[in-house]
Amino acid sequence: MHYIEVGRENSATIDLHYQDHGSGKPVILLHGWPLNERSWENQEAVLLAKGFRVISYARRGFGDSSKPATGYNYDTFAEDLHKLITKLDLREITLVGFSMGTGEIARYISTYGSDRIEKAVFISGILPALLKTEGNQAGVEKKVFDEMIKKCIEDRPAFIAAFLKDFYSHGILGLKEVSQEVINFSWNLAMEASAIATVNCIDAWLEDFRSDIAKITIPSLVIHGSGDRITPIKATGERLKEMLPGCQYIEIDGGPHGLLASHANEVNAALVKFLGTAKPLYTEAELRH
Repeated sequence: MHYIEVGRENSATIDLHYQDHGSGKPVILLHGWPLNERSWENQEAVLLAKGFRVISYARRGFGDSSKPATGYNYDTFAEDLHKLITKLDLREITLVGFSMGTGEIARYISTYGSDRIEKAVFISGILPALLKTEGNQAGVEKKVFDEMIKKCIEDRPAFIAAFLKDFYSHGILGLKEVSQEVINFSWNLAMEASAIATVNCIDAWLEDFRSDIAKITIPSLVIHGSGDRITPIKATGERLKEMLPGCQYIEIDGGPHGLLASHANEVNAALVKFLGTAKPLYTEAELRH
C-alpha cells in the first residue's frame, strides 16, 4: 500500500492512501461521496489497457486514508491533491473527477494553475454551485442539505442505503439498473469513511465554484446523465457546459448519478476518445487475471 503525508493532526500524520499503476501519461481519478478510490475499478482496467498511468487515491476521511477531524473543505482537498502531484512529480496530467471530485478539479486549477494539467473531465459533477442563493436560483434549498446532515448523524448506515437508491436511480421504471450487489458494494465503500468526513463533506458541497470555473482554460469533457437524481443535469451539467466554452459535452440518456457503474461502457468509451490512446501496457484480458 502506498501513502503520502499531507499534514498533521496533533501527534499523528495525515496520510492519503493511493494507487499508482501503469506508465504513460498520468490520469488522476478523484472519487465521489461517500465512496473511495475503489469505485473507479471499471475505469482503471480500461485506462491501463490503453497505456495510461492511472493514479487514484482516497480523499482524507475515506477508504484507507487517515481520518482526521478537520480539513473537510475544498481548499484543503485541493492542497492534498497538489501535494500528491508534486510528490510524484506528475506532468501532462488528465484530472478525472466524479461528483464531489469535480469540485477538487475546479479549486485545484483556480489555486495552483494548469501548468501540470493537460485535460480535465467532469462526470456527474456538483459544479457550478449546488446551493440556492439570490444569485444562484438554479440551486438547491439549504434545508435539503441540513436534512441530509441530520439523517446522516442519526443513522448513517440507513441514510447511505437510502441515498444509494437515488444514486443509482434504483427502481425507477424504464431506467437501466445496476445489480443489488453493486449497491451493496457501494454501501460497503461508504462505510469505510469516517462519520465526521461523511457529514462534513455535505457542508463542503455548498461551495460556489463559478469563479473557479472561470479560470479553467484547458480542454475539458463534461459527462452527465439526464436521469441524475443527486445532481440534476439542468442545475449542473448543462450549466457547466455553458461556462466552459469549447468543452466536449456528453449527455447519457436516462443515466443516473452513479454512471461509473451503471454506464461504465459509455463512460469508458468517452474517456478513451477524449484522452486519446497511448501504447497499451496490458490487454484488458491480462488485467482480469
